[in-house]
Amino acid sequence: MAKLRVAVIGAGAAGLCAARYMTAKLDTFEPVVYEQTGQLGGTWVYSEQTGLDKHGLPIHSSMYHNLKTNLPKEVMAFPDFPFRTDLPSFISHKDVLQYLEDYANHFDLGKHIKYRTLVEKVSPVKMEGKDKWVVQVRHLEENANPIESNVFDGVIVCNGHYSVPHTPEIPGLETFTGHLSHSHDYRHPEPFKDQTVVVLGAGASGKDIALDVAKFAKKVYLCHWKPRLPTELPPNVDQMGVMKQIRNGNVVVGEDGAEKRVDAIIACTGYKYVFPFLSPGCQVTITNSRIHELYMHLFHMSFPSLSFIGIPFRICPFPQFSMQALFVIGVMEGSTALPSRDEMEVEERNLLSKLLDEDGGVERHFHLLGAKQWNYARMVANRCGLDHLPPVVENLYKEVSKFRNMHLMEYKNMNFRLLGPDSWTRVEDAQIHV
Repeated sequence: MAKLRVAVIGAGAAGLCAARYMTAKLDTFEPVVYEQTGQLGGTWVYSEQTGLDKHGLPIHSSMYHNLKTNLPKEVMAFPDFPFRTDLPSFISHKDVLQYLEDYANHFDLGKHIKYRTLVEKVSPVKMEGKDKWVVQVRHLEENANPIESNVFDGVIVCNGHYSVPHTPEIPGLETFTGHLSHSHDYRHPEPFKDQTVVVLGAGASGKDIALDVAKFAKKVYLCHWKPRLPTELPPNVDQMGVMKQIRNGNVVVGEDGAEKRVDAIIACTGYKYVFPFLSPGCQVTITNSRIHELYMHLFHMSFPSLSFIGIPFRICPFPQFSMQALFVIGVMEGSTALPSRDEMEVEERNLLSKLLDEDGGVERHFHLLGAKQWNYARMVANRCGLDHLPPVVENLYKEVSKFRNMHLMEYKNMNFRLLGPDSWTRVEDAQIHV
């Protein structure tokens, strides 16, 4: 039987995970991982550079210099590859990148990765009655034959969704005379020394960047629509409600009419799903940040051999990538069956209706799992006969969320140790190396 040729787009954590499980079955799969940069790691590759790279492509990473993870390494790891035990629980982006490099080396993934190779176009084609995929790539540093096309049995999209900024429409924002930027381009707090800064958005990056900027700024306003954060904040950080408009060039007007004259606005307002390489024939559309035609945030319902790992957000990412990758591989090799097209459509319609009607949500949060991620992981495991994630992952994740909510400035100083699949304990710094 001929091997299944599978193109993986992106050598970040999701792409590496997909490759890892396919290379464990090289009698069945022939994976090719396309990575447009010269390094694996995706969003975890820190770069001082912003804007465009030397090939005219947008810088992918949104890492900033002082970033530490907002989840402890004890819950972040792939199930079969733990982090080094000598590291603290909350680690730097450098530590995560090293972990991914170690993961790739351990499973010998490098020989399957084609670096500096941009996927330009993916198109479905029928061959002998089966759906196949023509993948056109550009070798960015090859002048003689830069364009190449190959046919694959499947495509796994792992291009991430933290690289193309979303900035909300706010009246007068285009007239702002101060420094306007997005968290995607934030690297250091020093440029904001002695300035009055608005950090727009109180998600994970907004809260982290507000604390980082506060070390140098004169004043920071954390501007968001959520209920007031219950945590203590630095004395020069105040919370304010929704930004309603910009007036007179540099005056921010809040929903309560309060006016603040500011020097800079950092928009920590999320990112867009973009797949510029998917041809119209792929039938992938996005409205209000919801990707249509996806079953379980993963499989294209018309073309199940086209899958997307890592679409959900506000999750524990690496463990979920692992579950999703095994699900995809099971479907490709035929050991796991998907429901009929009609059944998948009904499931997805019901999910959307529940989100909008029962949960009072909005369409743009369709891929936001949050507390729902654990049931999702169990559903994936049950569909393809996998072991469930150890309960300690969910339990520690939830406890850290509580600590973070109440002690934003201190929680990353905590350290944990897993005692088994069901329990964990806090440890003192001196015990980390034991």
